[in-house]
Amino acid sequence: MMEEISVLIVDDSAAVRRVYRQLLEDEPGIEVIGAAVDPYDAAAKMRGALPDVLLLDIELPRMDGLTFLAKIMAQKPMPVVICSSHTEAGSEAAMKALERGACEVIGKPRMATPQAREEAQIRLADAIRAAMHAGRARGYIQRQPRPAKPPAARPAGKLVSPKLTADAVLPPPHPGRRPPAGLPPLVAIGTSTGGTEALAEVLPGLPRHAPPVVVVQHMPEHFTATFARRLDAMCAVEVREAQSGDVPRPGLVLIAPGDRHMLLQRRGQGYTIEVTDGPYVCRHRPSVDVLLRSVAIAAGEAAFGIVLTGMGDDGARGLKEMQEAGAATFVQDEATSVVWGMPGEAFRLGAARRAVPLKNIAGEITQFGNRSRVA
Repeated sequence: MMEEISVLIVDDSAAVRRVYRQLLEDEPGIEVIGAAVDPYDAAAKMRGALPDVLLLDIELPRMDGLTFLAKIMAQKPMPVVICSSHTEAGSEAAMKALERGACEVIGKPRMATPQAREEAQIRLADAIRAAMHAGRARGYIQRQPRPAKPPAARPAGKLVSPKLTADAVLPPPHPGRRPPAGLPPLVAIGTSTGGTEALAEVLPGLPRHAPPVVVVQHMPEHFTATFARRLDAMCAVEVREAQSGDVPRPGLVLIAPGDRHMLLQRRGQGYTIEVTDGPYVCRHRPSVDVLLRSVAIAAGEAAFGIVLTGMGDDGARGLKEMQEAGAATFVQDEATSVVWGMPGEAFRLGAARRAVPLKNIAGEITQFGNRSRVA
């Protein structure tokens, strides 16, 4: 059952408010109940009716979005989606917002082409639905789900592209074809909603010479570099945003750049990274399925696949392909996941036989590295 979600938009730009309304008007289950120009206007509107999800800009007149977010979380916690500019300052503020309780972060929509518009609509709607799920998990929302109203007829000529699989970026693993023996160990992690907090617990627990790690965290472009720098300051391992040509090595964590797919390729008896464009896969770019399929092909049984908290099913098929290629796999357990969507789908698909609490995951990775060195 799709749930009805009410949304209040808070942005001082009339043009941006109009764009958000246009993007959401055709989305089944999402209703914009109002718009505000600043936090004071928003507070006045919320005295009449609280939205399920707040869509909040950071740069606002009279009171900035971070200050308003802090007041909301102190007085009446609710799911908040932060909309930030595609700048270094905007990405820094967005990371602070996630630390202060925001559920999701998206970049300001770009509408230059029909494809860009559709991608912006996907990102916005998925962020709102993910925030609603996260809000329930965090106890912000107590009411029973309201069934969504029947979707309105889509205007003639307005088409929605089909949900693509990893086949749109790279061919599936060849049955019976395995990578050569003796490849170095490598860990691949995929995550989405709640992943910033999960990675901030897992990665600082890794020793300096941990096996190389490649990560897809669903996040907008320009934001992942800031996220990687913040993680790097917390960790014994080096953490940075991936670039094409990077060579995974012990003690290095590479995070896929926002809005680009990341693939692992085999080079001799080692690996290299390819960062590439391409269509959305499982409604995401970067896609966990794309990364994990590439790891299955390049590393096979030398790899360790992990799917952490996140909404949707991105990563479930890719983790299954890793398992079929001989890799060890597991998912984060439901009790410690903000949203048990991605890990739950992978578990139900049989892509992993174990569901592991978040606090134990760094130890699992360390043990994998130790076993690989002994072998």
